[in-house]
Amino acid sequence: MPDPTQNGLFLPLMEDFYTLQGEGAHTGKAAYFLRVGGCDVGCYWCDVKESWDPKLHPLTAIENIVNRTLEHSAKTVVLTGGEPLIYNLDPLCKGLKEKGMSIHLETSGSHPFSGQFDWICLSPKKKSPPIREIYPKANELKVIIFDESDYAWAEENASLVSPDCILFLQPEWSRMKQVTPGIIDYVMQHPRWKVSLQTHKYLHIP
Repeated sequence: MPDPTQNGLFLPLMEDFYTLQGEGAHTGKAAYFLRVGGCDVGCYWCDVKESWDPKLHPLTAIENIVNRTLEHSAKTVVLTGGEPLIYNLDPLCKGLKEKGMSIHLETSGSHPFSGQFDWICLSPKKKSPPIREIYPKANELKVIIFDESDYAWAEENASLVSPDCILFLQPEWSRMKQVTPGIIDYVMQHPRWKVSLQTHKYLHIP
C-alpha cells in the first residue's frame, strides 16, 4: 500500500495550536504552531516524545491544515515536530504561501530539505547530525546544552552556518539550574552567541 504522506498531501498532525513563540529569535511573537508526528532522532531529553511515532497521529489533508491556520489572527505559522523534514513539505508550504502566511521551520536538519520558508531554526542533534545542505539555509542555530561536551558541538555547527545566522545556546529544561550559569559565562566569553530560554514554560502556555 502506498505511503499517503509521500506526495505531501497528507501529514500526521499531532497537534496545532495558537500561542506565542517561546524560543529563539522570535520569542514573544504570536504564531500558529503545526506539530507533525514522526521523528527518528530520539533525543533522550526530548520533551515531546509522544511525537516520535507518526502512527499515533491522524493523517490530515493539507487543505484542512491550511484552513485551520486561517481561523486565527497571526500570519506566522511555525512548523515543528517531531522532525518535519521527514516529509515532503512542498504542498503545505505552497498552500500556506497562497494564503499570505509567513512560514517558520524548526528542524534538526537530519533529512533532505523541502518546502519554502521565511525563517529556519536549525537545532542540530548529535545522534543524527544535519545534512550539509541545510546549514546555509539556517537563519538561526539553536544548540541545546545538556553538559559540557555540547559547547564543542555548538562551535562545530556554528562553523558551518552562514555569517549572518543568529547563534543561540539553550539550556535543556530538566537541567536548567545546573547548566544555565555555564551558558551565561560562555556567552560572555564568546559574545557572538546569545542565550535562548523556553519562555513559554515560564509563562505556562503551549
